[in-house]
Amino acid sequence: MNNKVIAIVLVVIGVALTVWGYDVYDSAASQVGRALSGDTPIEAWAGLIGGVVCVLIGITKLK
Repeated sequence: MNNKVIAIVLVVIGVALTVWGYDVYDSAASQVGRALSGDTPIEAWAGLIGGVVCVLIGITKLK
């Protein structure tokens, strides 16, 4: 029972991190920065990758 709760929390946190990372990636400041220098903010990458990792770990713990 305890592992399932942790797994569900990981999935929820992962989805929230992924959405936050995409919001940072798609923000106006990020778009201007990408247009001028071609760099993506590290916060966007951290949110996207961290979110996907959390979701994958949560899904594997649910099985």
